[in-house]
Amino acid sequence: MCTRFTKMLMYQRHSLSPTPASMPTHRLWLCIALLIGCAPRPQAPGLTLAVAANMQPAARVLADTFTARTGIPCDLITGSSGSLAAQIREGAPYDLFLSADLSYPATLHQEGLAAAPPRAYARGRLVMWTTRSSLHPGWELLESDTVRHIALANPRTAPYGAAAMEAIEKAGLRESVAHKLVQGESIAQTSQFILSGAAEVGFTALSVVQSPEMQGKGRWIEVDSATYAPIWQGVVVLKRHPEQAQAFQDFLFSPEARQILESFGYWPSK
Repeated sequence: MCTRFTKMLMYQRHSLSPTPASMPTHRLWLCIALLIGCAPRPQAPGLTLAVAANMQPAARVLADTFTARTGIPCDLITGSSGSLAAQIREGAPYDLFLSADLSYPATLHQEGLAAAPPRAYARGRLVMWTTRSSLHPGWELLESDTVRHIALANPRTAPYGAAAMEAIEKAGLRESVAHKLVQGESIAQTSQFILSGAAEVGFTALSVVQSPEMQGKGRWIEVDSATYAPIWQGVVVLKRHPEQAQAFQDFLFSPEARQILESFGYWPSK
């Protein structure tokens, strides 16, 4: 439509050649209105979300829903909470940090890199998972000769890895299975070890096995939450686009977002 109006204006200019002084007022205002209407509309700046790997499936649904409501596009960068926090310290252009714990975002706030203290948005849940059809997950399986590799995320940088190690210790198996443990950089890489069969069994987030892509693949059991410290996951607004990032954080605590989190197996924060 803008092209058609532009051609009309060009035709009028060449055929009538009015000067600003002689152009009728109503025609002048019509031309101005048409030109303003043809100008490109500015778009809201997008958000870049640093997302702990366990949250990737749920965060994609949350981001798409938020964009549909606000028109603000969101890009997701995933990794372990520790590696994402390190990237933020090095100046990575992220707007919001969805961590798998509270300690990493709290430290960023203490260092002056966040606009406000973190809030706990959900409590995560740990599972033991295998995709080998002949195996059934359970503590006794870890000591079995049929299992040579047990996957877990790096306990130093991934809270779910730390929870897995704590549960293994509570089960009294740390020494007997130590030689079988293989560490992924994040829950995403750990889950890939299990999914591919490179590790016969391993520990991941409930949100991973309940994602649409993973449902029905293999067998899993939930690890008793009394065997590891609660995995409270925190969100913190960084300082690049604080207003838009705050809008996403507000959405994260809405009833609609709570339903999404629950569908992926999280216990949303109240």
